Amino acid sequence: MPRNFSRMRIDILTLFPEIALAPLSESIIARAREAGIVEVRAHQLRDWAKDKHRRTDDYLCGGGQGMLLLPGPLFDAIEELRRPETKVILMTPQGKVFKQAIARELSQEEHLLIICGHYEGVDHRVIDELVDLELSIGDYVLTNGAIAAAVVTDAIVRLLPGALGDERSPEDESFSDPNLLEAPAYTKPADFRGLKVPDVLLSGHHAKIEEWKKAKALERTRANRPDLLDS
Repeated sequence: MPRNFSRMRIDILTLFPEIALAPLSESIIARAREAGIVEVRAHQLRDWAKDKHRRTDDYLCGGGQGMLLLPGPLFDAIEELRRPETKVILMTPQGKVFKQAIARELSQEEHLLIICGHYEGVDHRVIDELVDLELSIGDYVLTNGAIAAAVVTDAIVRLLPGALGDERSPEDESFSDPNLLEAPAYTKPADFRGLKVPDVLLSGHHAKIEEWKKAKALERTRANRPDLLDS
């Protein structure tokens, strides 16, 4: 799907806006925001709570441990922030595992609204009626979804045109090929404490270098992520 807009917008709905924005306010992502490549905002879910205590959670129907985010504030917030072109994403351990291919797909969207799960999650009516995609960043549980939202946002923004400054960079990184990790990489000096850069990388023979990289990428994948080869 070709991009037909100049700037992406990402809204993050969370109980902890500061946590969501902290890692997105430095380095590459900060520069992309300053350059107008992307607009990222984090919203306090409590701003849509109606009662005087600004409650956003309650006990589970049918019993069970923990608290669940109420549907009311979430419905009101999503309906206010959503546009016709918006894709609504919920960060949840029950979601589809986030991978580079999904990051690439989402980088083509004009507006993302990322909902951060908290406590035991959200009332399922929110998922049934308003959520387009449930995402997980891995098979583990975090204290809140703001951290996961920041991870997803970072992975998407760095794929936007101009975000890295070098348009070739995203193509040469891990998971550009979904079944192989990157080959080992080296820099100067060629000999550091007796540890030497492989001779082939200093040979200037590009065909042999590419052959070496492919072999080492396969070797590294077998050692660290054999599941990629199984898939």
